[in-house]
Amino acid sequence: MIIRPVTRSALSGTVALAAGLLVLLPVSPPAAADSRTDPAVRAPGLPAGAVIAGFPGAPPAAPGTPAPSGSAAASRPAAPTTPGRAAASLDAAARDGSLLRRSGVQVRPARGTPAPPELSALSWLVADARTGEVLAARDAHRPLPPASTLKTLFAITTLPRLSEHAKRLVTDEELDDIGPGSSTVGVVPGVRYEAADLWRGVFLSSGNDAVRVLSEMNGGLDATVKQMRDKAKLLGARDTHVVSPDGYDAPGQVSSAYDLAVFGRTGLASPDFVRYSSTVDAEFPGYGGTFGIMNTNRLLTGADGVEAYPGLIGVKNGYTTEAGYTLIAAARHGDRTLLVTVMNPQWGGVHAVYEEARELLDWGFKAQGRVTPVGSLRPPPAPLPPRPTVEAAGPEPGVVEKAVRAHPPSPAPASPAARAAESGPVTGTVLPVAFIGAAALAALALFLVRRGRGRGAESGH
Repeated sequence: MIIRPVTRSALSGTVALAAGLLVLLPVSPPAAADSRTDPAVRAPGLPAGAVIAGFPGAPPAAPGTPAPSGSAAASRPAAPTTPGRAAASLDAAARDGSLLRRSGVQVRPARGTPAPPELSALSWLVADARTGEVLAARDAHRPLPPASTLKTLFAITTLPRLSEHAKRLVTDEELDDIGPGSSTVGVVPGVRYEAADLWRGVFLSSGNDAVRVLSEMNGGLDATVKQMRDKAKLLGARDTHVVSPDGYDAPGQVSSAYDLAVFGRTGLASPDFVRYSSTVDAEFPGYGGTFGIMNTNRLLTGADGVEAYPGLIGVKNGYTTEAGYTLIAAARHGDRTLLVTVMNPQWGGVHAVYEEARELLDWGFKAQGRVTPVGSLRPPPAPLPPRPTVEAAGPEPGVVEKAVRAHPPSPAPASPAARAAESGPVTGTVLPVAFIGAAALAALALFLVRRGRGRGAESGH
C-alpha cells in the first residue's frame, strides 16, 4: 500500500523529466531556409546568407563584393573573387570616372610617353573604341550644346526600330517648325522616301528635315525624344538632355565629350551605322529624279582643303551658333580603333575641329598601350534577371535571426511548447533522441511499478 504512491510519484517524475528533455535539449542548426516563408530568402534569386545593406530595397551584393565596414557581413570571411568579378570591379571603378570628373586635362602616361596635344577645344576625349578605355580627356563631363553630333544618339536609338526599306509619303506638316538656318538634305513633300535614303540624308547632309520624317516613322517627335533620353540613361550618358532629336539649339539641350563618345562607340557596333557614317557621297531622291549629296565630314572626304585622315571610319560632325563646331570621329589602324570627340574649338577657324581631332588621333595611336586609362566608356551593367529559387544548403549564421528581428513575430504564448517553438524548430536527430530517452525512462518506470506490485503480492501471502 505504501509502495504504490511511491511508484506513481516516480512515474510522474519520469514523465516530467522526459517533457523537460524535449524543451531543454540543444537544438540542431536550422534546416535549409524555405524561400516561401523565410524573409531572408523571400526575394527571387536572393542567395542564402545574402545581407541587404545600405538602404531599403537595395539589391544584394554579388559574391565577392566587400561588405560595408561595421556590418555583420564584413566580419565574415569574404567569398572568393573570381577573375570575371574582379574585372567587373575594375570596370566599375573606371566608370566611376574620378579623373574624368575633374577639370582640365586628365592623362596618366608612362615615362617617355608624349604629352597630349594642346588644343583649344572646350572639351575633348580620346578612347580605345574596342575596350572603351579613355586614354586622355579634358573636361569630359562638361555640359555643352552638341549640335548635330546628337544625331548619333538619334541614330543608335532609331536605326534598330525601322526597316531600311520602310517607306513614307512626306507631308508639309512633317516639315513644319524646322528651326531657321537648319541644315537640310532637301526632303520634298509629296515624295515617298525609303528609310535608307533618309538615313543617308542624316549622316551625309546632316539633314534636320530627314530627322523629322524618320521621327514620324518612329512614332512621332515626342516619342523619339523620350526614347533618346531613355537610351542615353541606359548607356550611362548622364550629361545628356535631349530636347530636339536633330541637335538644333534648344534651351536645356546639352551633352558632353564623354557622352558623345559613348554614343559614337555604341554606333560603331552597328554595321548599318558604320555604313551610313562612312559613306562619302550618294544620290538622294527629289522631284522626278535624284541629286548628289556629299558627306560634310571633311576629315572623311578631304574636301575644302582639309586632308582626309587615313583609316577614318567617319561618325558625325556638327555646328550651331551656340555649340560651335563639334565632331565625333573614329579611325582604324591595323587592329586598333580609336574614337575622339572635340567640342567647340576656340581658335583656328572653321576647320579647327578637324585639325584638333587629327592631333588627338595621332597622339592616341602613339600613346595607346603606354598610358593608364583615366576612365571607361563602357555602360553600367544591366540589372540581372531574377534567378530561379533553388533549395539552399542553409543560410549563414545570423541571417535568420536578423530577418526575424526585422520582422518580429506575434507575441508568443506562455506555454513551454510555444517558448520552444519560438527559439527555433527542432530538427535533425534531437527529436528522435528525445523520444527514445523518454521511452526508455517510461519503460524503466513501468518495470519498477510491476516489480513493486510483485513484491506486494508476495508480502500479502
